[in-house]
Amino acid sequence: MQNYLIGIDLGTGSTKAVAVDTAGKTIATAQSHYQTSNPKPGYSEQNPELIWQAFVKCINQVTTKLNAAPIAISFSSAMHSIMPVDEHGNALADAMLWSDSRSGDIARQIRKSAEGEDLYRHTGTAIYAMSPLCKLMWLREYDNALFKKAHKFISVKEYVWFKLFGAFEVDYSIASAMGMFDVLELKWYDKALDLAAIDLSKLSMPVNTNHKRYITTDILRGVDSQTAFIIGASDGCCANLGGNAVRPGVGALTIGTSGAVRVGGNAPVYNYDAMTFNYLLNANTFISGGAVNNGGAAVNWLLKDFLKIEPVTEETYRQLFNEIETVKPGSDGLVFLPYLYGERAPVWDAKSSGAFININFKHQQQHFLRAALEGICFALNDVLKAVENPAQPISEVVISGGFISSATWVQLLADITGKKLVLLQSGDASAIGAIYLAMEALGVDISQIINNEAADRVVIEPNAEAYAIYSKIFPIYKKLYADLRSSIHQLYDLNN
Repeated sequence: MQNYLIGIDLGTGSTKAVAVDTAGKTIATAQSHYQTSNPKPGYSEQNPELIWQAFVKCINQVTTKLNAAPIAISFSSAMHSIMPVDEHGNALADAMLWSDSRSGDIARQIRKSAEGEDLYRHTGTAIYAMSPLCKLMWLREYDNALFKKAHKFISVKEYVWFKLFGAFEVDYSIASAMGMFDVLELKWYDKALDLAAIDLSKLSMPVNTNHKRYITTDILRGVDSQTAFIIGASDGCCANLGGNAVRPGVGALTIGTSGAVRVGGNAPVYNYDAMTFNYLLNANTFISGGAVNNGGAAVNWLLKDFLKIEPVTEETYRQLFNEIETVKPGSDGLVFLPYLYGERAPVWDAKSSGAFININFKHQQQHFLRAALEGICFALNDVLKAVENPAQPISEVVISGGFISSATWVQLLADITGKKLVLLQSGDASAIGAIYLAMEALGVDISQIINNEAADRVVIEPNAEAYAIYSKIFPIYKKLYADLRSSIHQLYDLNN
């Protein structure tokens, strides 16, 4: 019999399970994909039952492979989802995801209001369409019958947790991303609830991220009554812990469908203009940073919709990245604003849109590809600078996400940020972070495991010549959207 723990990451596009032994070595993985739904412009939804089924499938695959019950199962989850449920935890509608932008006008009104900054400083959540607070306000205004029918409003993680234990509970980390939780007092914030026109009875009970329960049914194969279930935290916070990026001077950067930059500390990092977020890893640790909407999603659009490249395979990516390397840094003057799906930090504009700037006859397919990657990296560098403390500069950035499979993209990010990048070999950082939370909850000292992980890493240094070029382009990139914003808004209003 093998002693092991499972970290589960409930993501937007898939659920992933990572099993590690008590020494921290990965011994099994599983993944199950599902679809999101976009029934109308601005809508981004998901059937929570698909996530539950994927969760069960991943657990069953791992326990069957290892032929033993895990010591613990701990959760990481995507943030900002919200759905109405009845008293039995049944969804009354699909979950509205982080990428759902229908409440953009409501968010803009709150940001301009007298209470906007107070709300931001108490809840730690940027005031934007992604915020569940704004989503609830939209639901109350535009689907009041459904709003009134709801017994609770919960996230996808709470949906899975309720199916397991019949308890409406939410961890501090997921709660801190809802725009309604006071991250300083560790309780729901009355002023936010008043805005949403709800009371405490409509939300789950907040608990620390080390909160645990034990299962009493046979709903999961290979899991017994001795297996501890740890509620865990959000994917971003878990990724910082999994990448050992909770120390001063160390950042974490992820590029998946979207992207994010995060730093750890014992106090919030406030920036109302850039609206940096301040989420909780646990009751005492803040993960601060900013997220962008356009990571891999922008690249997929470019390949499939713009360049009409089908199917997109690993060989396709290899060939395209080889082409990119033939183009000099700066793409011969071509600049890409990657705001295809609106944008979060630091633009915070649901009406924003993408643009290729300075196109001329010299530019070919490979220029557009390189410019697209450069634009995504410029956007993340913009966030990195917003959260970097001048008194404690970021000396290294731990990276994770699908983009790490491309050495070209990783090097490009190093060259644009000018930072040393660290690639850990531990697999999915969010799932690993969830496992670390479980180990701590069970009284296990994880310091040696983290030290072993730190020794098994790849370091990517920036190219000084390329960094010098990008340092001249970056201020131009930052200014472009401000110059175009008014025209882009007019075009948005004409077409929506």
